[in-house]
Amino acid sequence: MFTGIIETLGKVSKIEKDGTNIHLTITSELTKDFKIDQSVAHNGVCLTVVAIEGNEYTVTAIEETMKLTNLGDLKIGDEVNLERAMQHNARLDGHIIQGHVDTTGTCVEVKPVDGSWYYTFKYTPTEEHLLVGKGSVCINGVSLTVVEPKDDLFSVAIIPFTHEHTTFKHIKVGDAINLEFDILGKYIAKYAQLYMKKV
Repeated sequence: MFTGIIETLGKVSKIEKDGTNIHLTITSELTKDFKIDQSVAHNGVCLTVVAIEGNEYTVTAIEETMKLTNLGDLKIGDEVNLERAMQHNARLDGHIIQGHVDTTGTCVEVKPVDGSWYYTFKYTPTEEHLLVGKGSVCINGVSLTVVEPKDDLFSVAIIPFTHEHTTFKHIKVGDAINLEFDILGKYIAKYAQLYMKKV
């Protein structure tokens, strides 16, 4: 489990194909604290550390993960948002995030407003992938509050600190982003579907 509070940025130093899998090697200041088999969120995608050497570590993304996320767009030198799994004795500053990306969306507008930024994204809503105003959403691993959801569009407001310390500073119109919807909302939607089938 994760919280959506990004700890630091990592930089992609190597990308290696292995059949349908992709091995990503990342350079990070956190590497010294990692251990093999540890779960780390990369742009919101939970991946397992499989190798460590110096200040670099390697994770593997399988074909299914590549299909559902924007990891396939990564290039050597790109930055990624990193978060280690949450500690159960710590404050939950964001919201509960599994690191299981539901789908991708596309940035359609970046609007500066008085020192902050409004980012608008387009996505394909489903019965389970719903957004509500002032609800929670995870974008590229960042826990954010939904602003003005309408049909297949929604926005988020990004403060200067988040803009500077995450990959939001690199997102531009046309870029794909990883979306994980609120797990509580997904469970409620699922129970509602089951209930309606029984009625």
